[in-house]
Amino acid sequence: MDKRFWVILIVIVLVFGGIFIDSNNGKNGNSNSSTTSTPTNHLEGQDKDKVTLVEYGDYQCPYCGEYAPVVSQIATAYAPYITFQFRNLPLTSLHPNAFAGARAAEAASLMGKFWQMHDILYQENGDYYASNETAASWISSTSPLTYFDAFAKQLDLNVNTFNTDYASSAVNNSINSDVAAFAKTGAEEATPTFFLNGKQIQPADAFSDFQTDINAAIKAAGFSVPVVTAPSS
Repeated sequence: MDKRFWVILIVIVLVFGGIFIDSNNGKNGNSNSSTTSTPTNHLEGQDKDKVTLVEYGDYQCPYCGEYAPVVSQIATAYAPYITFQFRNLPLTSLHPNAFAGARAAEAASLMGKFWQMHDILYQENGDYYASNETAASWISSTSPLTYFDAFAKQLDLNVNTFNTDYASSAVNNSINSDVAAFAKTGAEEATPTFFLNGKQIQPADAFSDFQTDINAAIKAAGFSVPVVTAPSS
């Protein structure tokens, strides 16, 4: 046959093969493709640039689940004095549904419910591991989107829109941008990883440990150290 025929045929196969692979990545909730998107910007607290605590987390990680209640207490108690930021670091080699969990949170974010979905995912994380991994959960499911749809309904989100956003390249790229931002820190890839004003810290999952580091950062920034106590659970 004409060589041009074979060239055209190869191009068609490559194009449609690439589309098929990208589509499957979207459905499975996993992708490590490169992106030029900017990292996410999920913030809580009133101090916008003086003292910032950043967590890189994985929704399927059991250690992130253990830290989540304490981090929530810190974010609440220190809201007038610092900014808390969450970024995605799904460790997919260890946690097969981690990228899917990040997709769910980022899809909810596009509908104004990031922190609410973030909290549900970590609550489910805690319940799952507390049950000695016997509970029915998105964490162990082969179809986690079924659970995420239920969470979306719980948050009064339009499920069709949620599913569209969940599978979108925008959500995929935002997660990959967080992963790329973490790589630039040079820190060892582990979750949860915390940075306080750009410096990595390693507090235990206790309010007092975070408090010691944060109070030191507030003092170093030239501000009076506030009297802060852990919120009652």
